Amino acid sequence: MTMLGMNSVTAAVARSTISLSASSASISSNLFRALSTTTESLKVKSTTPPPVANQAERIKYFKIYRWDPDHRQKPYLSTYPVDLNDCGPMVLDALIKIKSEQDPTLTFRRSCREGICGSCAMNINGRNTLACLCYIDPKDEDGNTKSNSGGDVMKIYPLPHMYVIKDLVPDMGNFYEQYRSIEPWLQTKEGKMEGQAEFLQTREDRAKLDGMYECILCACCSTACPSYWWNADKYLGPAVLMQAYRWIEDSRDEFQDKRLAELDDAFKLYRCHTIMNCTKVCPKHLNPGKAIAHIKKKLAEK
Repeated sequence: MTMLGMNSVTAAVARSTISLSASSASISSNLFRALSTTTESLKVKSTTPPPVANQAERIKYFKIYRWDPDHRQKPYLSTYPVDLNDCGPMVLDALIKIKSEQDPTLTFRRSCREGICGSCAMNINGRNTLACLCYIDPKDEDGNTKSNSGGDVMKIYPLPHMYVIKDLVPDMGNFYEQYRSIEPWLQTKEGKMEGQAEFLQTREDRAKLDGMYECILCACCSTACPSYWWNADKYLGPAVLMQAYRWIEDSRDEFQDKRLAELDDAFKLYRCHTIMNCTKVCPKHLNPGKAIAHIKKKLAEK
């Protein structure tokens, strides 16, 4: 091979090498760009709406019951302004915002924020409800905000006719003790058979528990009942009586007669005068009044 031919081959190999290097660089660049794009797409973007320029403030005033046992003063109401443009839609959102930004001493219970735990039960504008399910601006049946509903001031108190520990925190000790008294667990005479996994029941029997097992023991119903206000130490109240009926009606429980006999009392059960405040305020849309009526009916049939 001549020198000229060898130079031509060398130049061709060099051009091929340069071309491969450029292709590799291009592939690496595209791969990096693709990975970068993928990484960016996986990032959670902020759900906070961008601020609207020159948006007028929507101030809502919250008058909140305050009492601290460590301070020797009577209960009072504190007023807090909240811009609804910078706040979530629920009363619990406003309370958290007030505690975070205005007054860290404000005390209230809260946990799930989904209407499951019942912790944030309180009296809002005269009605017992859950702060996490209560809209600051109530909605109509179509989900639209009612105009000028409740005015510019919202009043928040602890659950009525209960001892207050601090601010919006009531003492639930008596309520839970009454719940314990009905023995809210499955009771059988012989227990499980050998190798038995669970206690079975038919779908029809299971359906009888609907409307009772959903109770979250928030005490909204009991603290809305005048009979419970007057006799909280003796009358079990709507929530506990509905839970008692839940176990009376359970086909797997074998102590129905015993449970009914323990409820057959002038105060435990018959202080209920079917005022029906309990059913009206239940945030889970249950009907404790109906459950109490069923207990009375079963006792009358015995």
